[in-house]
Amino acid sequence: MADVTIAGLAREGGVGVETVRYYQRRGLLETPERPEGSGTSGGIRRYTAEDVRRLRFIRSAQAAGFTLEQIGELVALDATDDRARARQLANERIAALDLKIQELKRVRASLHRLASECGSANHGPCPILQAFEAATSADR
Repeated sequence: MADVTIAGLAREGGVGVETVRYYQRRGLLETPERPEGSGTSGGIRRYTAEDVRRLRFIRSAQAAGFTLEQIGELVALDATDDRARARQLANERIAALDLKIQELKRVRASLHRLASECGSANHGPCPILQAFEAATSADR
């Protein structure tokens, strides 16, 4: 792959240019030097395949639920041999996902119960609507 502009990097990573700039400000992506000269690449920063790889890693890590701070730490760990810390971060994320899965299972079971109750009667208020109204009132 030939070096690309910031727009090409963003396209390859499936993000917008402003997202690339944000990651640069956060220190997750490096900002290449602006070349001097007036030729075809004069003044335009170029990004490499390694930059594309890093951007894709950031997006994948976000999809797995890592925070940008954790991603920054993982990026820094990539340059070291501290696999124990990387493993620890992954295990912490797995534990958080396990908790979220349990929560979602409870919500799913509640919705199944409410849907069943709603279908068992043809009169009176719907239990689903009542449950959400009660939850909204309790949040206030």
